[in-house]
Amino acid sequence: MSLYSSRPKPGPLSATLRAGGKEADLLTPGAPVRKEGSVPGSFYTTDALPIHRRRAYWREALAQTFGAVDMAVPDEVYSGTIRTTPLGRLQAVAVDGDYLSVLRTRRVVAQSHAEAHVVVKLLERGVARLEQDGREALLGPGDIFVYDTARALRLNFPQAFRTKSLVLPRDVLGLSESEMTRATASPLGSHTPLGGLLSPFLAGLVDGAGTFPHRTSELMAHNVVDLLGVLADQLLGRTSEDTRGANRALLLRIQAFIDRHLEDPDLTPHAIARDHRISLRYLHKLFETEDATVGRWIQRRRLEECRRELARHGNGRTISAVAHRWGFTSAAHFSRVFRAAYGMSPRDWRDTKGSAPYTPSLMRAIGA
Repeated sequence: MSLYSSRPKPGPLSATLRAGGKEADLLTPGAPVRKEGSVPGSFYTTDALPIHRRRAYWREALAQTFGAVDMAVPDEVYSGTIRTTPLGRLQAVAVDGDYLSVLRTRRVVAQSHAEAHVVVKLLERGVARLEQDGREALLGPGDIFVYDTARALRLNFPQAFRTKSLVLPRDVLGLSESEMTRATASPLGSHTPLGGLLSPFLAGLVDGAGTFPHRTSELMAHNVVDLLGVLADQLLGRTSEDTRGANRALLLRIQAFIDRHLEDPDLTPHAIARDHRISLRYLHKLFETEDATVGRWIQRRRLEECRRELARHGNGRTISAVAHRWGFTSAAHFSRVFRAAYGMSPRDWRDTKGSAPYTPSLMRAIGA
């Protein structure tokens, strides 16, 4: 057995290998290939290779998938398979292999130019030991654990193993540096309520990744991020009160985002959820405390800005121009919702210089 130090890669989960110091494409004769039109992503396997080529190939495939590490593998690799599939900004990764020891030192981290990622991994078969952030976790089948590629770690699989992983950019979970250091190397067992829910879900998601339509994959990715947020809460020991505080902070950020983009006619709940990397359902849940749907909130804020501008005689703009400036694409629609909200037409409001009475009950006429 020997120690292999992989070179820093431009990023994990790429589809090329290096062999003998030169770029080697997966289409090289004798190497396995992914056929055109099949599941997107990358597929590596030693099965079709001569035994003397398997070890070098396997080390490179692992390095390409999970980034720069010092890696020890058996002198004779009998079998190894890696499948990676994109799932929105996430990557689903399934690995079957023999003995493996991975060491990512501070020096390797410092030299790597790859983007740092968080790996959420399910150990489906075999045992493992993970060391990171001063903790050591002994893992068995069904355990879910998290590690961060931006910091030093050691991960050992002393026997044949199978893992199902989600690899995601560090910013997706929205954890601070101190929170991340508390979440790593803290396994969640399948015997726990959340572990019992997440283990089969994560396995099924990785197995099915690439078979879903693109839109379905995007929606699933958002929902997975929500579930991983629940996982982070569990690992960090957050209380429901902590979570409510975090939700309120996120809601305020989203409302500020809406105010900054009111003029954009493409500002929709789907766009807001995408930009904040949360699911549409979670976005609507956040707004339940506001007694308004997201769409109604956007409309309310647009109407308020139009009302304010029209009270100043529209600054020389026509009513239609004011409506379009604040994101309304139809002047007729704007007039209808304005009258429903304020009890008069936009023209009457402008002509009376905003002197007409306004009560909150009028705003409720549009569902605000």
